[in-house]
Amino acid sequence: MAFLDRHKAIETHATLLLVLSFLVVSIGGLVQIVPLFYLENTIEDVEGVRPYTPLELTGRDIYVREGCYVCHSQMIRPMRDEIERYGHYSLAAESQYDHPFQWGSKRTGPDLARVGERYSDDWHVDHLTSPQSVVPESVMPKYGFLLDRIIEPEHIVQRLSTDRMLGVPYTDEMIENAAADFAVQTEVDGDYEGLQERYPGARVRNPDGQPGISEMDALIVYLQVLGTMVDFSTFTPDASR
Repeated sequence: MAFLDRHKAIETHATLLLVLSFLVVSIGGLVQIVPLFYLENTIEDVEGVRPYTPLELTGRDIYVREGCYVCHSQMIRPMRDEIERYGHYSLAAESQYDHPFQWGSKRTGPDLARVGERYSDDWHVDHLTSPQSVVPESVMPKYGFLLDRIIEPEHIVQRLSTDRMLGVPYTDEMIENAAADFAVQTEVDGDYEGLQERYPGARVRNPDGQPGISEMDALIVYLQVLGTMVDFSTFTPDASR
């Protein structure tokens, strides 16, 4: 009875309840977070994972700006139904250069962690322009306006430099060539060997088929790289972790 009386006193005193709740949440958070600072490496290094190219990074910024993460997660959980539908479960290393990461929790639409190269560029253009034209039951809004928005790499050097401050391993060479790499990734007939040397596996494509680089190009280039950096046919988890 005395215990219930004390519990009632906490529930009926808003300030006391707030302070005690804060203490409980703080202790729980510290128990989970503090041990990570004492581990030599909290993310397993995985072959193939690299920083985004300037154009991929720009497309990612558009993805975040348009709120795509509200309806689409980018994290496949290690459960049978998830893996059978979307592919190999997501690795922490795949998001190590994401600021912020796009894991999410709500799926109005499908998870996009492995959407890269599953559909053609033309399909993505049609889907973004009029989602219902390819998925009749879709409730996704239309993003056809992205075709008309031509973008220039005027701030891309600062963008990469900022990410380097956050720990993304962009080299001086990558930053110096950021504007050129941005432009050449849509030039199918261009001199893009330097781009591919700096960003192994980067694909050159012009998704909307128009001259100039549109926001549609950048967004699709980003979507097409999701889940493609790791070769899961040869991936072996680190058993020591």
